[in-house]
Amino acid sequence: MDENTINIRLMKAEDFDAVVAIDEKVLKTSRVEYYETRFERLFKSRDFLPTSLVAEDENSKVVGFVMGVLYMGEYGIHREGATLDTIGVDPDCQRMGIGKKLIDEFLDHLKSLGVSKIKPWSTGMNPNWYISSARTNSALPNRLTWNEPFDILKDGV
Repeated sequence: MDENTINIRLMKAEDFDAVVAIDEKVLKTSRVEYYETRFERLFKSRDFLPTSLVAEDENSKVVGFVMGVLYMGEYGIHREGATLDTIGVDPDCQRMGIGKKLIDEFLDHLKSLGVSKIKPWSTGMNPNWYISSARTNSALPNRLTWNEPFDILKDGV
């Protein structure tokens, strides 16, 4: 498998088991409840637009994912309301450019929706470092956090 055989698509509710399995493989603990909450918001709420993506290999097996949230308010898309929640790549498929491809597609998708900034899900990390690390296949922490919004137009793809 190489970067050219990876397909990126919008996440579907049917991807739940694959996402949970990748996360458990990476963290060595099950977070089913965490993902039940995330998937419920992504697929049952009408207040959020689809932004989460999965990476599939040449056999259509999900090998990575990036989850984000974009609030759709009463007056349209909240341009600075997107968050990058979670990213995961199957450990057997890491260092193959999948994280980079997921991040680049995620940022492109948000830009196409008119989003200019991504807010942190929680606090503590620099988004420029995190996104740069994902793009260069560097080691990433198990949890994404940062303090300041990431400016897609200035810092992004």
